[in-house]
Amino acid sequence: MLKKLILITLIGVSIMSCNPKEVVGIISTNKGDIVLEFYPNIAPKHVESFMTNAENGYYDGTTFHRVIPEFMIQGGDPNSKNEDRRMHGMGGQAGKYYGIGDENNSKSWMLPEEFSPTPHNRGILSMARSQDVNSAGSQFFICVADAHFLDNNYTVFGKVLKGMDVVDQIVNSPRDQGDNPLERIEMKIKLVPISTVEGLE
Repeated sequence: MLKKLILITLIGVSIMSCNPKEVVGIISTNKGDIVLEFYPNIAPKHVESFMTNAENGYYDGTTFHRVIPEFMIQGGDPNSKNEDRRMHGMGGQAGKYYGIGDENNSKSWMLPEEFSPTPHNRGILSMARSQDVNSAGSQFFICVADAHFLDNNYTVFGKVLKGMDVVDQIVNSPRDQGDNPLERIEMKIKLVPISTVEGLE
């Protein structure tokens, strides 16, 4: 059983106006960069929410707060900007209102499930949630090994195109009893056209 939650802009033009299939996300860390592609065809709301939060700088300064070798790395919780590790893994919200939560309170916004048969293979990007299937917010995880017990139970919305070596470094970081890396592994996420990333075309 998984505990807690398991689980920007082009010059003059918002990247959000681009086709998500033509955009990649770049997670920059002190270990290196991780390049993500998105699956808007199977999880349009999750892709839109993640891209919105990324473009707004919501993820910048958050950490990978949970790493489990042979399973996954998890991050994207705004609480992880705080040094108090007791609250890491307990926060996060959707990038816009999708009908779940109080429309007038953005901190309550959550995502409806968009489960699909897409398997949780190594390199898959999926969204964390609590026991409620409609409780995903901003926290996401990247599988470092196949995790098919998550299939049809968590929303897959992308995969790693480049940088699994970085993911492997992160998952093998020394960690505390709560699986939180002892060294803060902060991230910044930006969205760029795929055509601008060397080696992907």
